[in-house]
Amino acid sequence: MAEFTPQTDLDYIRDYAVAKEAENDRFKDFIRENDGKMIDELVKELDGLVSPEISCTDCGNCCKSLMVCLNEEEADALSGHLKLPRKTFDAEYLEKGSSGMMIMNRMPCPFLADNKCTVYEYRFEGCKEFPALHLPDFKKRLFTTFMHYDRCPIIFNVVEQIKERLDFIKDPI
Repeated sequence: MAEFTPQTDLDYIRDYAVAKEAENDRFKDFIRENDGKMIDELVKELDGLVSPEISCTDCGNCCKSLMVCLNEEEADALSGHLKLPRKTFDAEYLEKGSSGMMIMNRMPCPFLADNKCTVYEYRFEGCKEFPALHLPDFKKRLFTTFMHYDRCPIIFNVVEQIKERLDFIKDPI
């Protein structure tokens, strides 16, 4: 990755994602045709190179724009930390689906201040693992990866570097 400078301009990333939608559809098919283990190793390598170059606290876009799911244990832990009865916590911060699924009820996350998580030690599993590039089976997560491609500079840069490394033929700009 000689002379790689990550793209961090969120407006550029969003606009580029819109312009490259067809290319990215082709790229997903291209990825599916490649060996999963090789793809996972490449994603892990590129994540290790890209992530240290991008400060999540300079961006915070995930916390500003994603619906966060949580489970009962996470809600219990955070409500306890906040010293709120669980019923009060639920009414203030959660929306519950008919299936019992819980999500934070607003964006940006109410626990985000100055692009930093104010409840970091109690953050939810989905927050801890985002952008999930360290997890195996990248090919099985293409939908969610590309759902966040337009909002996360880490995902955007890793995907664009995969294209470069695998000599994927890009559409003209």
